[in-house]
Amino acid sequence: MNSSFSPDSRRRPALCTLDRRQFLATIGVGAATLAMGSAGLPAEISPAPNIVLIVADDLGYGDLGIHGGGEIPTPHIDALASGGVRFSNGYVSCPVCSPTRAGLLTGRYQQRFGHWYNPGPAQDAALNFGLPLDEITLPQLLKKGGYATGMVGKWHLGYKPEFHPLQRGFDEFFGFLGGSHPYLPKDGEPLTDILRGTDAVEERAYLTDAFTREAVHYVSKEHQKPFFLYLPYNAVHAPMQAPQAYLDRFQGITDQKRRAYAAMLSALDDGVGAVVNALRDRQILDKTLVVFLSDNGGPPTANASRNTPLSGAKGGVREGGIRVPFFMHYPSRIPSGRVYDQPVISLDILPTLLAVAGSQAPTDRIIDGVDLLPFVSGERSGVPHDRLFWAFHEGRAIREGNWKLMKERGSTYGLYDVSADIAESNDRSADHEAKARELREALTAWESELKTPLWESPSSPRRAKPKASQT
Repeated sequence: MNSSFSPDSRRRPALCTLDRRQFLATIGVGAATLAMGSAGLPAEISPAPNIVLIVADDLGYGDLGIHGGGEIPTPHIDALASGGVRFSNGYVSCPVCSPTRAGLLTGRYQQRFGHWYNPGPAQDAALNFGLPLDEITLPQLLKKGGYATGMVGKWHLGYKPEFHPLQRGFDEFFGFLGGSHPYLPKDGEPLTDILRGTDAVEERAYLTDAFTREAVHYVSKEHQKPFFLYLPYNAVHAPMQAPQAYLDRFQGITDQKRRAYAAMLSALDDGVGAVVNALRDRQILDKTLVVFLSDNGGPPTANASRNTPLSGAKGGVREGGIRVPFFMHYPSRIPSGRVYDQPVISLDILPTLLAVAGSQAPTDRIIDGVDLLPFVSGERSGVPHDRLFWAFHEGRAIREGNWKLMKERGSTYGLYDVSADIAESNDRSADHEAKARELREALTAWESELKTPLWESPSSPRRAKPKASQT
């Protein structure tokens, strides 16, 4: 099945061959920071808004300007945050890629259905890795509600045909199925393993630019009807590759891995700007809910990202592994400049998007996320969650209010006031034994609801035998 976003990429110029001014003009990003206001847009707001869900990969918490980063300009991502709501305590449900995506697209703690870990390589297909087929996905629910559904980017939720995006609710797909992919053609040969629908295509553009191109085309094609665009970039995940035009923006960074990271993040930021400009040009920005987040914290040793001021990194349950950049931009419901400080989680995205779309979440299973917009707008008081939970390998964590009980591999439990001690450096468990015990019991009770992993982590010393079919 061939599902097409734009004319065959083999016939299009590689965007990375253009100079910076030409490239920015091609994708529609001006030289100045995006102005995210809604001036000039129609006053009437559609009851069924468009939805764009943008996911960065392995983004460092401290590398965005909105979070205090000054070395790498990110004006377009920052403008999304400042033009809407920034969740200062925004989390994902796992500190690595695939489980977070499984939770994101179902609104459920992914351990409830055994999706604990990343898979092994694609050749380990005997493990039957994939988002279980009895789980209902966000695009399936939106499609049922009349939305066009498109995906551009990294899937990482199954290699086999039955796990393909086109079988999980998306009308169209352009991207790759695995967890990482080269960004640049090598020795004149195009990138491989890039799919349009189920058909392999030859892609000669820098991959981040190619994903931006496809996303912009999708907005242009579908702008007259409600659409859902899922745009999970693989930037800034390794391998560390960027065209010279992007590297030239950061000649002052002497560390070559950090320079490549900066170039890759700059390309990602340009892509976000191009998508937002496409929405504005078609006078639908005010009618569109845009969500931006990272799939987990940055891995400094792998891609030179920085999670400042958080401790920890990708793969762990310290704040640096699970607290991420998390923003929503929706002018008709969210005032600009809002900062929401209560803990929220990526599981909340599904019920939030369903609510604005007028669609219903499944009632035959636990949905762990909640609709955030009433809390952000002030229509609802209280907190979205009494407690949030994490489990990954031997790592465990629970957050209640300002308190976080946490242990990582090889450590014992510690209790931290993450509001006053964001770096988790002062264990308060000796001073608050009752609270530590209460949270430990709550965490144990939550774990009793979870399913045994369907496969073992690729970092495990032994690999699980293949499970029975997930039909």
